[in-house]
Amino acid sequence: MSKVVLVTGASTGIGRATALLLAREGFTVYAGVRKDADGEALGPTVIPIKLDVTDTGAIAEAAERMDRLDALVNNAGIGVTGPVESVPLEALRRQYEVNVFGQIAVTQAMLPKLRATRGRVITIGSVGSWITLPFGGPLCSSKHAIRSLNDALRMELKPWGMEAVLIEPGSVHSSAVDKLEAEIEPRLAAIGPEGRALYGEAYRTMTRTALKRERDGSDPIVVARAVLHAVTAPRPRVRYPVGKESRMMSTLARLLPQRALDRLRLRALGLAKGKR
Repeated sequence: MSKVVLVTGASTGIGRATALLLAREGFTVYAGVRKDADGEALGPTVIPIKLDVTDTGAIAEAAERMDRLDALVNNAGIGVTGPVESVPLEALRRQYEVNVFGQIAVTQAMLPKLRATRGRVITIGSVGSWITLPFGGPLCSSKHAIRSLNDALRMELKPWGMEAVLIEPGSVHSSAVDKLEAEIEPRLAAIGPEGRALYGEAYRTMTRTALKRERDGSDPIVVARAVLHAVTAPRPRVRYPVGKESRMMSTLARLLPQRALDRLRLRALGLAKGKR
């Protein structure tokens, strides 16, 4: 009997690459998507399943559909950016609903099935959990939160011989980059004229610089391969820093004095003093 894996957020990017790789490796893969067309685009090697991680009913239906589960890959996520002073609270709440509460809701629903197989929870975090960028507070803080929750979960599941693993991608090039670029002006519109007067130029500079780095980043397959190792290794790593700059950025965040790290981040993003 092939092992069964559920991958959330499998329509594009890391989730899509992971679902297809695991299917090629012989796993039975349920691919969580929000649109029927996205499921059809994945092809015949995976089983698409309609799953919005903020919809408790959809999560319950997904859990009922699977008789067995050997691994859960929590990948679904969104990226909200903007100045902390002006970011709309509904956007900040949405960030946490998907990236934190949604992932935990799916994990809670699937844990009984995973316990029966001594299965694994694989969560796609980010190097942003270690190194927050200016205007990246909403997204990076959600990754901080899920990293902490994953640490707790890893220790709590130990009595059952289960693993909770965190994958921490650095710069990864996927279609999400183009989507984020298209959202620059709408997000500036959302913070209002006062917010735009204070932060508009700096926000555009940071976002365009960050997106260029993402376009120069690693292919999503490198993350998918890390997930494969985390699912199959007899003793998986606790964390997998993968993709361009991931290991370097997380190391700098732990070693550099905070103000030196601030200067480095601002300079790298074109936001050094006198450039706003």
